[in-house]
Amino acid sequence: MADNPTKGLADVVAASTALSDIDGRAGRLFYRGYDIHDLAGHVSFEETAHLLQHGALPTRRQLADYGAELASGRALGALAEGNVAEIAEKQGPMEALRSLVSLAGAEDADKDSNEAAANRRKAARLTAQQPILVARYHAARSGGRAPEPDPARSIAANFLLQITGREPDPRAVEIFDTCLVLHADHTMNASTFAARVCAATLSDMHSAIVAAIGTLKGPLHGGANEQVMRTLESIPADGVARAVRDRLAAGEKIMGFGHRVYKTEDPRATHLRKMSRELAEASGDDTYYRMSKEMEEVVHAEKGLYPNVDFYAATVYHYLGIPTDLFTPVFSVSRMAGWTAHVIEQHADNRLIRPDSEYIGERDQKWAPIDER
Repeated sequence: MADNPTKGLADVVAASTALSDIDGRAGRLFYRGYDIHDLAGHVSFEETAHLLQHGALPTRRQLADYGAELASGRALGALAEGNVAEIAEKQGPMEALRSLVSLAGAEDADKDSNEAAANRRKAARLTAQQPILVARYHAARSGGRAPEPDPARSIAANFLLQITGREPDPRAVEIFDTCLVLHADHTMNASTFAARVCAATLSDMHSAIVAAIGTLKGPLHGGANEQVMRTLESIPADGVARAVRDRLAAGEKIMGFGHRVYKTEDPRATHLRKMSRELAEASGDDTYYRMSKEMEEVVHAEKGLYPNVDFYAATVYHYLGIPTDLFTPVFSVSRMAGWTAHVIEQHADNRLIRPDSEYIGERDQKWAPIDER
């Protein structure tokens, strides 16, 4: 039993990984040794997924092969395809994705194998199918049908086309692709840890991903970007400073600020702020960007907190035309690259994850018959 157990396993090393690393004091994030500032805007999400799942940035030939694998893996099985409408009628976005990924796993050709090659094939299919599932769900609840994905398009381009129903602007595609890169992995966050705990029992990849999605559904992990947007929508454009100060004085938390790991600005927020400004200016209405900047300044002055990845992601997604309640599902589209890579890594060098606990209940209790209690 630990002498001083840490609530929430804070600062406890739970696994060894070669996938991502954080320097919280310097505000740096690395994927397999590459600084996120070198990757964002320079490599595609497909290249990033390959890096995480296969261990290296791809050559042109490898990228073409991986792209072809993604394109062929987009097709949904009959169970997932046939139940989207009913699921959309009865479940919210993250609940629906939890159900649909489980249905997809039932028909996956490699569902009964945890071998490395089978896991990489499943990882590619899951990465390819997640944006399709989000788009199918959104279309079903809206009473329509999403356009079919184009094999020649990237994941980012297809997703914007399917969600908005419009030909996406090339620069918007580049920005969204960068968003996917920025969110692809982030060390041992709650959903990744849940996936690894599940995988460590030698359960299958789809089960581990369902565990991750169920964990991301919780508002203390996912949903902050949605709450940021709803906060911006709930306050007057000329009353940001007062609203923030009033909420802080009332003991309320302003979503999108602070991080358990970063002691300075989240490096992903640096890129998202710039992209939010660019999209705002291009839209002809930069109200939400200006409100975000003012909110950032007030929170920093009052609490000394920096924006995290969720804060400016909210306005970026808004300007891209993504519905607010799909912000967390979009996160799952990106994080699928990292989740699947962690499952691959866990299965490759596995040990059951079984932490200890500190008992704090009653002791020396004595049993008595039911009539004597």
